Amino acid sequence: MYCNAEQVADALPWPALIDALDDIFTHEVNSPIRHHHHLSVSGDPDATLLLMPAWIEDRYLGVKQVNVFPGNTARGEPGLTGHYLLSCARTGRHLAQFEANELTSRRTAAASALASRYLSRDDAQELLMVGAGRMARRLVPAHAAVRPINRVRVWDIYPESAATLVAELKEQGYQAEQVAADDLQRTAGEADIISCATLSQTPLIHGDWLSPGTHVDLVGSFTPSMREADDEVMRRGQVFVDTRAGALAESGDLIDPIASGAISEADVLADFFDLCATRHQGRSELSSPDEAITVFKAVGASCEDLAAAITAYERRSR
Repeated sequence: MYCNAEQVADALPWPALIDALDDIFTHEVNSPIRHHHHLSVSGDPDATLLLMPAWIEDRYLGVKQVNVFPGNTARGEPGLTGHYLLSCARTGRHLAQFEANELTSRRTAAASALASRYLSRDDAQELLMVGAGRMARRLVPAHAAVRPINRVRVWDIYPESAATLVAELKEQGYQAEQVAADDLQRTAGEADIISCATLSQTPLIHGDWLSPGTHVDLVGSFTPSMREADDEVMRRGQVFVDTRAGALAESGDLIDPIASGAISEADVLADFFDLCATRHQGRSELSSPDEAITVFKAVGASCEDLAAAITAYERRSR
């Protein structure tokens, strides 16, 4: 079985994918550290091969392969390609191959929605989308799958990108509007959920902008040099992550405020393993839950890819 990007999207509706992620964190999944390998390419910058395996014994074995070839940009070709291979973990038999960009984008957005289900207010209606790229187009419907979102505001460093996304959202039936370049502070203070998906290396969201009850979803900052939120966001917020090991090692949004003393590792209250197994109840367990500011920081995990691949395979095999 091979599924292209469109088929992957069709096989992973938001409710099913969000539930699959909720379930995978309650199982024993083997997920070794991501493998990095560098390749020399004649006349081009070095390329990188990334391998991300994960398996559930006696059930499924999966591996995501991502090829990063920077030299392709000059030739007008994609610099990044990837695929996901799913096999049987009892026999090793190959079961399916999936286009990996869509698989990864959808499971990333679904992880944010799963966190929102635990951490945002049940009545959250206004979403501020910071960033207007590929991920934003998936984060908006993912969040709307778990909360009654009736208004979406979009800000991007490039206003024309925000305008394009707003037009698309309106066509899809959302009440959407563009945030002016200099109006991010006011809009952030009015939002119930702020979702950030950018490549920023300097904070975009500031803690003193946030109103009580806000949920902040940080999707970018997947390297130590990247930031989407300042130290005050982390100091004021009740902080949750997808996985402690990954988020604490890879994201500047946590590494920097820990280094500055704004927070400590102990201030990370729970990860998905805790939330999905109900060892932590999320917002409802916090003091003054209606007023608490919650922050979710994700960097991704191979078990999430595996959950998405299993879900797509089983739904396509019916």
